[in-house]
Amino acid sequence: MADSQRTTHTGLFDLSGKYALVTGGTKGIGMMIARGLLQAGARVVVSSRSADTCAQAQRRLSAFGDVRAVPADLSTHDECRRLADLVMADSERLDVLVNNAGAMWREPLATFPDEAWDAVLDLNLKSPFWLVQALLPALRRAGTADDPARIINIGSIAAIHVAQSPNYSYASSKAALHQLTRVLARELGPQHVAVNAVAPGVFPSRMTAATLDAVGDRLAAATPLRRLGRDDDMAGVAVFLAGRAGSYLNGTVIPVDGGIATTASGTP
Repeated sequence: MADSQRTTHTGLFDLSGKYALVTGGTKGIGMMIARGLLQAGARVVVSSRSADTCAQAQRRLSAFGDVRAVPADLSTHDECRRLADLVMADSERLDVLVNNAGAMWREPLATFPDEAWDAVLDLNLKSPFWLVQALLPALRRAGTADDPARIINIGSIAAIHVAQSPNYSYASSKAALHQLTRVLARELGPQHVAVNAVAPGVFPSRMTAATLDAVGDRLAAATPLRRLGRDDDMAGVAVFLAGRAGSYLNGTVIPVDGGIATTASGTP
């Protein structure tokens, strides 16, 4: 192998010196992503509504690297702005923004309430947009033509296929987030900010705990790879998108679901 090729492949997944924000990074998929970014060398800020949860997560994640946890209720514009200001006060550059904080509401059609739309759309769709608005100056400063800053929106396979559970506002919000990803990718790509989305399948988390207790084995059996998601599956795709290996991806939605949403073999 030529020296130039050997150099090109060095550090494809190295995030040393990068600064990242992971919303909802104190548990579940967000913590999986935060852990992966830390292990790859990034300095990471995570957020959650609960101060106690933030403190616990910071203690747990500190074993993997330099992490700070900030309590913030991102369902409001003011709190998104406050979190952005805190992040930019620590550094004028932000290399990676992971919009992961989200909410789900399951209820039958006949009784599905107004608040199930407001609460879910505010956190799942408006919050990522508000954070991009507030943090765009820091993202622009971090990005270059060869190594753009990254926005990673966490969508869902519920926005790609129709699940059996009555998640009207959740599925709709995630489908909108996928399209917002594409819209932002076209606008921000020329500004050296790449925007992509991950659409997770079923991963163990507080949000999915009740479902997994009831039908976890059946969900795994319906997946072409015959298992549920694991921590490293989510950490790996986040590190890929955040690092040099993913530097030419922009406007993509990557299902990480063992093949459920993109094949005809399973629709749990």
